[in-house]
Amino acid sequence: MHALTEQQIRDSLINASRRERTALTLPAGFDTLPWDALDFLGWRDAKFPQVGYVVRESKGTTEGVMLRQVDGRTRSRPQCAWCEDVLLPNDVVYFNAKRAGKAGRNGNTVSTLVCASFECSANVRSLPPLPYPGFDLETGRQRRIAALQENIGNFVQRVTDED
Repeated sequence: MHALTEQQIRDSLINASRRERTALTLPAGFDTLPWDALDFLGWRDAKFPQVGYVVRESKGTTEGVMLRQVDGRTRSRPQCAWCEDVLLPNDVVYFNAKRAGKAGRNGNTVSTLVCASFECSANVRSLPPLPYPGFDLETGRQRRIAALQENIGNFVQRVTDED
């Protein structure tokens, strides 16, 4: 991912009002983020802990989504829908994202289970356990990175879809 400016991040939010964009708090350490190691920028708002933001790059454009954590618990340990890691070292929570455009103004939302602090980029970059002798761990890691990017892209697409 390329380094982004504060204004690029605010402008990228496709489902946030001007007021919500203005109220956004950037992640701690924003100036020193390891942009090369990120597939997306995700963080929780320090002022509003139930609010999270995800910003990604796709085909030369920057797309961002504002999410709200939903209260409640699942009966079993959930799996993140983005990194699909079964050996998660972190919690997974349920997020709602208001849809973009008229659908969002009408109250329509899209929901997903995601790592609580958006640790997906780090999760997919850790080497998976060796499933069988001769398995290429680096190829497995690259497949997980590609799957993460595709899963986030699909989620953003669902937020922007008008139907």
